[in-house]
Amino acid sequence: MDREWNDNQPIYRQLRDRVVAMILDGVLKEGDPLPSVRNVATEYRVNPLTVLKGYQQLVDEGLVETKRGRGMFINAGARGLLLQGERQKFLEEDWPRVYDTIQRLGLKAEDLLNGKSHGSPSARAKPDTPAKTRGPNPNQEER
Repeated sequence: MDREWNDNQPIYRQLRDRVVAMILDGVLKEGDPLPSVRNVATEYRVNPLTVLKGYQQLVDEGLVETKRGRGMFINAGARGLLLQGERQKFLEEDWPRVYDTIQRLGLKAEDLLNGKSHGSPSARAKPDTPAKTRGPNPNQEER
């Protein structure tokens, strides 16, 4: 996890979001334990209550379960639940803006799938332009 916190959001929420990202990325898998509250608090120099609050959000969302005396563990199905939520959020919030931009710029599906753009530096470069050769470096000693 990143050690930097931003001022735009409470630290407990950022901590929750980082754990979610780790689940989505497959770093934390179903059944894996979360790092202990004490270890996270010490490593990231935050109050243990802040860590606990972030972890409690994960429990409230059904992503993590607490096993008394053993710690907190990623629930079965947590990644699928997160993917479903993230996909829905993307389709409702992000996609309409992306779609409008695509329409505004007149991009075609093949442009998007190939990742090519008529305005990209690679598309503007002259094909097979030979590199200029340079003479010997005047600061280098001859042998």
